[in-house]
Amino acid sequence: MEHRASAVATDPRRLVARTDAVLADPRLAGAALRLGRDLVKSVVADAQQRVRSGEIAPGALADAAVAALPDTAARLRPVVNATGVLLHTNLGRAPLSGAAMAALAAASGTTDVELDLATGQRSGRGRSALAALTAAVPAAEAAHVVNNGAAALVLAATSLAAGKEIIVSRGEMVEIGDGFRIPDLLVSTGARLREVGTTNRTTRADYAAAVGPETGFILKVHPSNFRITGFTRGADVGELRGLGVPVVADIGSGLLRAEPLLPDEPHAQGRLEAGADVVTASGDKLLGGPQCGLVLGRTDLVRTLARHPLARALRVDKLTFAALEATLRGPHTPTHQALHAAPGTLRERAGRLADGLKAEGIDARAVDCEAAVGGGGAPGVTLPSAAVSLPEPYAAALRGGRYAVLGRVESGRCLLDLRTVPPEADTALADAVRAAGTALTSAATTGTRAR
Repeated sequence: MEHRASAVATDPRRLVARTDAVLADPRLAGAALRLGRDLVKSVVADAQQRVRSGEIAPGALADAAVAALPDTAARLRPVVNATGVLLHTNLGRAPLSGAAMAALAAASGTTDVELDLATGQRSGRGRSALAALTAAVPAAEAAHVVNNGAAALVLAATSLAAGKEIIVSRGEMVEIGDGFRIPDLLVSTGARLREVGTTNRTTRADYAAAVGPETGFILKVHPSNFRITGFTRGADVGELRGLGVPVVADIGSGLLRAEPLLPDEPHAQGRLEAGADVVTASGDKLLGGPQCGLVLGRTDLVRTLARHPLARALRVDKLTFAALEATLRGPHTPTHQALHAAPGTLRERAGRLADGLKAEGIDARAVDCEAAVGGGGAPGVTLPSAAVSLPEPYAAALRGGRYAVLGRVESGRCLLDLRTVPPEADTALADAVRAAGTALTSAATTGTRAR
């Protein structure tokens, strides 16, 4: 009987504080007002389970719950991109500029997105953002914005070629990622594809021979995520002028003007000057803005797209318009800064970080490496960079830390490529590495004791 009483007294389930008692802690009560009671309650439940499993002491329950609280009510977590891929699709592509984030905050309430305050009457939706877009691309007579790059192409196909043919080179029938293929996208609109040329060679004559009464438009797709080299030939946009049908150019990466560091990457201004009637692109790639699809070109064609019933389903909200306009009118974006970072400066940062960590007993080294544009832009182009090299186990530990960091693993080492890490994040990055090192040491010690 005495043994049973002792077992009951030491049962960890008996030592777990009640949920309502934990939620009464002022720190958690305040968090419930900010994050919502249900979310905070779920965090407390996780901490209670950690007590039951013996992972933490009963007296540490409230502190553990407070430490586990998210910064916001959304489950999306901020992640430091140390992969060296400027536009990482899994991380949401382009990080927004401070100006764009401020514009988002300002637009989060009620705004004049579709209202003329001077007259009190309804006005053109997102007119100031569209004006900023055409100002950035002088060759564009008009502009329209939809919710992503694929939507821009779908809207063009639906508006201009439903029930008709779209002429496209076989070498441009590309897959744009995650199994989505341009041919499937276009056929879903009710258009028919008329393939011309071969995989590696297509001439103006191939396009001209295919043009007929059933032609909706000629499509030029930039194969942005791969390259074909060797015995190749492609007809430029300029060669397709004068064939009697519109030319739609999908440039993908969202570069509006020429970029000296990426001379082979097509840009909207250049495509329109060469003779494209409509250009479609993404806003969250090299432009460095929010996810959206850009449509630029002739006034009559852009208006046709904008007035099509499908445009309503693909339209963007006030937050996207605000972030896009601030991206266009504001200072250089983080994407631009990462692209133009000086290799020498990156090496200095890597050396300083590695030396500091090494002094604390961490196996850190400064190494040269190569970064990439990513996001379906500038395939094959590498950018000289520098990284902090750590033992491979740091990769998982950094991902799971409070300050989540995503690096890449090469040759058995975890590389934190600084081209995609803003300089102001260096201190926090070093702190994250220290925390990861502590976690790895603790896990190794626990594992040794378990054996």
